[in-house]
Amino acid sequence: MVPGDAPCSAELIHGRLSSGDGRSCRNERRRLSSALRAVSGEKKKEAGGESQRPRALHATSSSRGTLPSYSQPLTPHREAWSVSSCKPGNGVASLRDDSLDTYWQSDGAQPHLVNIQFQKKVQLQLVVLYVDFKLDESYMPSKISIRAGDGFHNLKEIKTVDLLKPVGWVHISLSGTDPRETFIHTFMLQIAVLANHLNGRDTHVRQIKIYGPRP
Repeated sequence: MVPGDAPCSAELIHGRLSSGDGRSCRNERRRLSSALRAVSGEKKKEAGGESQRPRALHATSSSRGTLPSYSQPLTPHREAWSVSSCKPGNGVASLRDDSLDTYWQSDGAQPHLVNIQFQKKVQLQLVVLYVDFKLDESYMPSKISIRAGDGFHNLKEIKTVDLLKPVGWVHISLSGTDPRETFIHTFMLQIAVLANHLNGRDTHVRQIKIYGPRP
C-alpha cells in the first residue's frame, strides 16, 4: 500500500458543510428541489398497486466542475465507510476528500461495493455521485444498485440506476415506491456497481455524498 493511503476499510466522519457563496447555495437548493419534485411527480403517476420491485432509472449528470452546496450537512451522524476492494493510492478516502481529481478504483470482481454504516438508524433521502465518462471511459459505472438494511445480513435492493455516460454530479432519490415516502430509515446503505461501460472490469467513482430530509 502506498504510504499515506487510506485502507479499503476506514471510518470517516461526514459533517463539514461544503463551501460556496450564497448564490451558488441558493441555485443548488433550487436544482435539488426541482429534482425531488420531479421524482415525487413520477411516483404519484405510478401509484396504483403495481409491482413493488425496485425501479430502474436512467440518470444524467448536472453541475459539472464544482461541488454541490446545500444549506447544511444532512447526515450529521458518525459513519463508517468501507469498500469491497481498492487499488493502492485509490482507497475509500478518495470518495470523501472533496476533490474531483481523485477517485476510488476497485481491484476485484464485480459487483464493486461501497458500504456506509451508521451508529444509529437515520433518515436518508438522496445519494449524489460524481462520475466522468470522458476521463474514466471503461472504468465508469453503467449500472448501480442502491441497497439498505440493518447490516450486511439483510440488505434489500431499493433502486437500480442506469448511468448513460454522464459527466458531473448524479442525483439519486432514495424515496420509496409509495409517493408519500420521501426518505428511508436505515442503519446501513450500500452502493453496488453492477456493470461498467465498454465491459470494463474495475470501476472509478470520484465522489459520493449522502443527504437526509431537511428538518
